[in-house]
Amino acid sequence: DEVYIQSRDEKPLNRYFPELLASIRANLPERAVVDGEIVIAGDRGLDFEALLLRIHPAASRVAELARQTPSSLVVWDLLALGDDDLRASPLEARRAALERALARSRPPVHLTPATRDRQVALDWFGRFEGAGLDGV
Repeated sequence: DEVYIQSRDEKPLNRYFPELLASIRANLPERAVVDGEIVIAGDRGLDFEALLLRIHPAASRVAELARQTPSSLVVWDLLALGDDDLRASPLEARRAALERALARSRPPVHLTPATRDRQVALDWFGRFEGAGLDGV
């Protein structure tokens, strides 16, 4: 029943994204460690400023922002599943396990798309990088 969200520098983030906790419990395997990013989508793409506003000391302000600008979790890697540490496994194997693990996931939990098709990748790069998104 425990969900723990942390930043890349290992700071706990659960209190800043309360609207994600139930969705993570419902959409991820019972015991898993995933790598991904919390995002807030705005009218013009991802809204990094809205994300920064969440890191606020007042719980009431965080709750208000969670209602006004709900966040999503975009997952791209599976690091552990059950008792299995997958970090030494090839990305291809981790990706296949992640796709199985998130096959029935629903928003606000999203599996990032992946492709081996060069033309599709070039199209994504042009559209997403041009929209100010990184990580392509």
